[in-house]
Amino acid sequence: MIQRYQKGSRMSQAVSYGGLVYIAGQVAENRKAGIEEQTRDVLAKIDTLLKEAGTDRSRLLAVDVFLPAITDFEAMNGVYDSWIDIDNPPARACTEARLADPDLRVEMTAVAAL
Repeated sequence: MIQRYQKGSRMSQAVSYGGLVYIAGQVAENRKAGIEEQTRDVLAKIDTLLKEAGTDRSRLLAVDVFLPAITDFEAMNGVYDSWIDIDNPPARACTEARLADPDLRVEMTAVAAL
């Protein structure tokens, strides 16, 4: 059965099917914040969606990180590294990419096992 979480008119923030949950691109609420605060906000949103779907970060399979300025890589990793379950790190990619809003400093997607 397909389950959709935090549905909107354009997209769901997460969708589960076949033992997996797919988390849509998450961005910070405060678009004027620095990279560390935006990263913390994005990771908190991922935590909330994982919990809503019945799983947690220890079951993450993959995380994709999008940074409009790759110079933010180390600062983003400083927050990410303190959040991730070090015993169960997911596969991860980080790409420099222009985001939909020029104030956004980071966007992340994720896939986790249920």
